[in-house]
Amino acid sequence: MSEKTVARENATADGPSVVSAAGGSARTGFALAVILTCQLMVVLDSAVVTIALPDVQRSLHFDTTGLSWVQNAYMLAFGGLLLLGGRIGDVFGRRRIFVYGVALFTLASLVGGLAGDPAVLLLARAAQGVGAAVAAPSTLALIITTYTDTAKRARAIALYSTVTGAGAAIGMILGGVLTSELSWRWVFFINVPFGLAVVILAPLVIREPERVRGALDVPGALTVTAGTVALVYAFIRAASDGWSDPLALAVFAAAAVLLVGFTVVEARTKAPLVPLRLLTDRTRGGSYLALLLVAASMFGMFYFITQYLQITLGYTALRTGFAFLPFAVALFVGATAVPALLGRVGATAVLVTGSLLVGGGLVWLTGIGLGTSYAGGLLGPMVIFGFGGGFVFVPLSMAILGGVPEEFSGAASGLLQAMQQIGGALGTAVLVTVFNSALRHPGGTKAANPVTEANRVLAHGVGVSMGAAAVFVAVALLITVVLIRLPRPDRAAAAG
Repeated sequence: MSEKTVARENATADGPSVVSAAGGSARTGFALAVILTCQLMVVLDSAVVTIALPDVQRSLHFDTTGLSWVQNAYMLAFGGLLLLGGRIGDVFGRRRIFVYGVALFTLASLVGGLAGDPAVLLLARAAQGVGAAVAAPSTLALIITTYTDTAKRARAIALYSTVTGAGAAIGMILGGVLTSELSWRWVFFINVPFGLAVVILAPLVIREPERVRGALDVPGALTVTAGTVALVYAFIRAASDGWSDPLALAVFAAAAVLLVGFTVVEARTKAPLVPLRLLTDRTRGGSYLALLLVAASMFGMFYFITQYLQITLGYTALRTGFAFLPFAVALFVGATAVPALLGRVGATAVLVTGSLLVGGGLVWLTGIGLGTSYAGGLLGPMVIFGFGGGFVFVPLSMAILGGVPEEFSGAASGLLQAMQQIGGALGTAVLVTVFNSALRHPGGTKAANPVTEANRVLAHGVGVSMGAAAVFVAVALLITVVLIRLPRPDRAAAAG
C-alpha cells in the first residue's frame, strides 16, 4: 500500500490524520503521549480533589454529607458509564468519542473551578465523571490499534499501567501543591490547558480505527449502566453506613437484578454491548477477576496508609503525597521492566512474581504499630508493593486485551477499567468494615494517655486491614495459577 493510500484512508470526517508510513514511529510516540495525558488527567482527578476537600468545604460551606458527594458524584458517573463509554467508542469512532469525552471533562473542570455554590460544583463533578467514562475506555483501545507490534504494544501498555497505578500518588502531591500555594480551584483549572491540548492534537496524531457498523444495544446499555451505578453506590454506602444499612442492602439487590438482566439481554442480542465471550474465556475472565482483587488491595492500601500518615504520624497533605512517591517510582520501574522479561521468563512467571511481591508488601504492613515510622515500617513495603504492582498490571492488561477482535476492543477496555473502579469501591467498603471491627477489639495493653491510645487503636486497625487486603491478593494469585494461561512471546520480539 502506498504512502498516499495510507494518508487518504486515514483522513476521515473526524479530522485529518498525519499518521503515515513515513515518520510513523515518531507519530505513534506523539499519539501515545496524547493518550497518556488523558489517562493521567482521569486518574489524577480523584486524588487531587481529595486533598482539596477541606478548603472546598470552608469556601462553599458544604455540610459533611454534601462534601462526600464531591467525590461520590464523580465515582458514580465514571464507574457506572465506563462500559457504555467503551462500546460507544467502538460504534461511533474511538478517536472521535475520545475527543468528545476529553472536551466534556475539560469544560466541566472549568465550571468546577468557577463554582460559587455546592450545587454547581456537584453538577460539574458528575459531568467530569461522564466525560472521563466516555474518554477513558478509548485510551487503552487506541493504544491497541496504534501499536500492532507485540513488543512495542507491551511497552506502551507498561507506560499506561504506570500512569494508572501511580496517578493517585502524583495526584496527592499535585493537589497539596496547588491547594497550599494557589487555591482549591486550581485542582480543577489545571485540567483545562492539558485538556485543550489533547482535544487539538488528538485528530492530528491519532489514527481513527475502523468503526463497528450496527446499532447500539440500548437495552444492554440501560441495564448495565443502571446496574453498575447501583453497585458502585452500594459499595460507597456500605463503606460509610455499614453492611447492615437497609438502603445499601436494597441497592445491592437492585444491582444484582439489573446485572443479571443485562446478562440475559446480552445472551439474546445479535450486537451485544459486551459480548459474553469476553467473560467466559477462561484466561480473560480470570484476568478480570484478578485485576478487580488487586485493585481492591491497592485502593485499600492508599486509603489506610494515608490515614496512618496524617493522623498518627502527623503528616501534612503535601508531605503525605510525597510519602507515596517511592511507590510511584517502584511501579514505574516494575512496569517498564516487564516487556523485556516477558520473552525471558514468560508472562505467567512475571504475573505470579508480581502477586507475591504485592502480597508480601501487604503482609509486611500488617506489622504497623504505635511506634512504626515511615522509614522503618512503611517505605520498604510500599516499594515492594509498587514494584509488584508493575509486574501485575501489565500482564493482566495484555491477557485481557490479547486476541480481542478490534471491533470489541473499546468494550474490553471499558470493562477492564470498570473492574478497577468496582475493585476500588469494593476494597474500600470491605476494608473499612474490617477496620471498624478491629477498632472495637483492639487487644493489647491500653495506653494511659487518650491520644496515645487513639493512635494505638488506629494503628492496630490499619494493620488488620492490610491483612485483609493481603487475602484479596492471595485469592488473585490462586486465580492466576488455576485459570490464567498466558502464552510466552517470542524472545526476540519481546526484547526488541
